[in-house]
Amino acid sequence: MRRFYLSVLVVCGALFSTLASAGEVFLETFKSEAIGRDYKYTVYLPDAYKTGTQSYPILYLLHGAGGDENEWLAKGGLRETMDALIARRLIQPMVVVMPGHTGAWWVDGAKEKGETALVKEVMPHAEAKYRVTAASGGRLIAGLSAGGYGTLNLMMKYPKMFAAAAILSPAIYDPVPPSSSSGVRNPPFQKDGKFDADLWKSLNYPVHIEGYKKSGTIVPLYINSGDHDTFGIALQAAMLYEKLRLHQPRAIEFRVVDGDHEWMVWRDTLGDALQFMHARLGEKK
Repeated sequence: MRRFYLSVLVVCGALFSTLASAGEVFLETFKSEAIGRDYKYTVYLPDAYKTGTQSYPILYLLHGAGGDENEWLAKGGLRETMDALIARRLIQPMVVVMPGHTGAWWVDGAKEKGETALVKEVMPHAEAKYRVTAASGGRLIAGLSAGGYGTLNLMMKYPKMFAAAAILSPAIYDPVPPSSSSGVRNPPFQKDGKFDADLWKSLNYPVHIEGYKKSGTIVPLYINSGDHDTFGIALQAAMLYEKLRLHQPRAIEFRVVDGDHEWMVWRDTLGDALQFMHARLGEKK
């Protein structure tokens, strides 16, 4: 019942804020050399963008394994949440880029170079076209499920690139995914038509964590999971938190909320994650 009331309040707040100010959404497409075909991403621009000249922070928001560039908009309430938080001055206006790469898990896996396409193509493309402050502590990254997996890998491999990160119900299975996870069926981790455990382990965050800790750069990190997550992600998230807690005690938060591996969890906690990341903008020069 509490979640129902919270959802009603969020929707009402979003509707009210939309009347005052509403961001715009655009679809971008470019030819990706990394994957050999067109790559699509959607962009949210805050209401003030079209009439001003200032530059804004930029957030890369990654979808899950079966998602695309529209999922955070259609199911995650991204536009409504951003409009509401900006209108209430809980976060500053920012540009949000939502890449679409279904099934890639944001890694250079067995089939496509998901990481290369994102880091070497999508990010430069978006940051050249839109007025953003990515180079001065203004770049954020976040994602759900497989997008959380990708977010964690990227922040650990490239810590100087990001001011903060957030992972919602991250599919960061260590040592390997459960048989029910799409991770055992998706192309990045397949060899000869079967799931390759060694390939999974070679791409997952444990291989990056020591390098991250030795980098001298801390990326503030928000982690959450539903307590009834059908894939056991609450435990995986807690294990990650424990591995990083002493390394960055004032730059990590872990939340366990009521819910399963579902959009209700991600919609309800997106605002919390956005506020956590927003508070760390500009700290990294």
